[in-house]
Parts: sequence; structure tokens; C-alpha cells
Amino acid sequence: MAEEHDALMKTIESDAGQSANEFAEAMARATLPDGRNMLAAFHTTGKMIKVETKTVEMQPDQQTTIDLDELNKMIAEQKGVSIDDLAITDEPRTDAPPAVTVTDIPPPASTTSADAVLTDEDLAAQYRSQADSLFKEAKRLRGQAEELVPTKKKAKSSESVAAA
Repeated sequence: MAEEHDALMKTIESDAGQSANEFAEAMARATLPDGRNMLAAFHTTGKMIKVETKTVEMQPDQQTTIDLDELNKMIAEQKGVSIDDLAITDEPRTDAPPAVTVTDIPPPASTTSADAVLTDEDLAAQYRSQADSLFKEAKRLRGQAEELVPTKKKAKSSESVAAA
């Protein structure tokens, strides 16, 4: 689970993820750590659900947020098309990557069966993975905070300097 999240975040932050007109195209070219196609795996396991664009907030930088429906309006205006023309349809496009079918996806490499209970070792490994992810996120956030306002070093008081 944590590995899939990390793979998704790497795809989002990658050049392909940032430059794709449709993020689904970048996901269709990406694989998960177990070798499955990212887009197909997330779709078939129910990790991707359809939501209204007005409920999705986009954050292009640290100071800006915009609703996805507003962003779609701006993109449609820039391209000179309607919002409906931006939607992905089932009709094949000439510039779209080849479709991936579920039968092309190898089964996940799993260490436990679907009905098996996690062992203490499996649980500990998941905890360690989550801790590593949280540590990396905390380090990244601390770096961003330092960029905004560097931590001020406490100056030694005159009493402590005089005592030395």
C-alpha cells in the first residue's frame, strides 16, 4: 500500500506526470513496484473513483489553490474548445497511447493470500515503510518551511558569555 502511494507520488512529481495533458496518460505508462500497470491496477482495485470536478482542489504552487472545474474552464478557453471537448472519451484518439487491457496485467506478487492474517513481521514491515514515508514527508516540509522563513539561531545571552 505504501509502495503504491510512493510510486503514485513519484509519477505525479515526474517530468512525464507534470507535462502530461492528461495525468492518466502518465499513469498508463507507469508501473507499480510489483510490475503491474499503475492506471489499470488502481482502476481494477477500486482506488480510482469518479468525482465531480468542483470537489477537487488543484494546488499548482504553495500559495495557490484552484478548483478543477475552474481550471478546466481556463484550459478550454486557452485551447479554444468547449469543456466537453476536454473530457476523455472511449473513442480512440490519434495521439493517445495504446490502451492497456486488464488481461495484459500480471497478477500481483503477494506474500500473503487474500484470506491470510498479516504476521507480526508483515505488520512491522508496513509500519517501517509508513514511518520512512512520513519521515521523508516531514523532511520535505521542514525544507519548505526553511525556504519560506529560515530558523533564527538563538544568540547567547550576555550573562552566559560573561560566565565563560
